[in-house]
Amino acid sequence: MGGWWEATWRNVLERAQRETAVIILDEIQYLDGWERLVKAKADELRRSRARVHLVVSGSSSLLVGRGLKETMAGRFEKLQLNHWSAADLVEAFHLEPEKAVEHLVRHGSYPGAFPLVDDLFRWRSYMRDSIVEPAIGRDILMLEPVRRPALLRQLFFLCLEYPARIMALHKLAGQIQDKGALETLAHYLQVLEQAFLVAGLPKFSARPIRQRSSPPKLVVLNNGLLAAVRSVEPAAQDWGNRVENACLAHAINGGQEVCYWREEPHEVDGIFSGSWGKWAVEIKTGNFVMRDLAGLLEFCRRYPEFKPLVLCSRKRAAEKLDGITTLYWGDFLLGKGASSVQR
Repeated sequence: MGGWWEATWRNVLERAQRETAVIILDEIQYLDGWERLVKAKADELRRSRARVHLVVSGSSSLLVGRGLKETMAGRFEKLQLNHWSAADLVEAFHLEPEKAVEHLVRHGSYPGAFPLVDDLFRWRSYMRDSIVEPAIGRDILMLEPVRRPALLRQLFFLCLEYPARIMALHKLAGQIQDKGALETLAHYLQVLEQAFLVAGLPKFSARPIRQRSSPPKLVVLNNGLLAAVRSVEPAAQDWGNRVENACLAHAINGGQEVCYWREEPHEVDGIFSGSWGKWAVEIKTGNFVMRDLAGLLEFCRRYPEFKPLVLCSRKRAAEKLDGITTLYWGDFLLGKGASSVQR
């Protein structure tokens, strides 16, 4: 190991004398003590002012992230590669846009699983063995804070049963066999979010204390995880729920801050803040009337800095609603409508 490491760096430094050199260390989490080794080289490069760009990458966000935070503080810029979008599927697999949108909602966007989608048994085996188990059964469990792996596993699979739904932690705890304190469940939900599997959206509130004490809205960050447990067809009753989850996940993966809002009897599916602007968002896959948007309008009345947006069918998106922006939810997942929503 030592000979390979030093020989590699000698070659890099020799090249750096002629031109700017780039060294990429992929799957760095498998190299024992990588944090110490990389830190030493990063400091050496800084002192010598060598023309070297050092890139460290890995498929385990938790393991790589922990090493960066604990050892590499002040020495790195984080570039995050999130889940693929429908537009990525169009570009990589030359799908028609509408087919890509349907595929993302039904099967998710894991590129390695795409060639197997016509064989449901093989596709689910791939998702279980190559996606879920490495994350739940290896990467997360290698982290010291996870003391009860059975509880974490049950929480993850329970989250897959309630996508895009507001669930109080005590209700989740009531359905888990391996009982644990609510604080433990809340911590494990944060761990699942750090692993880019499930996010617990907070309730929007001008008062941070109320935001922290409210039940989370569960969003699975790739619909492929949902399909690995249960498939849903476009005509099924749960289709709208899958679309809502996909839209909220798209905003999260796009780097937006996403919350929900609920003040009985009103509720708003998503509150977006970030580079796309400030939007209050309702997601409607079926027909709707103006009274179904009462919560959206009430939220925007209370918080006028947010603009109302309805993600709906293509037909309804073509209609004009006074003071409300409408956009076909498929175009939203494709990253279209950039002039009005996604910048």
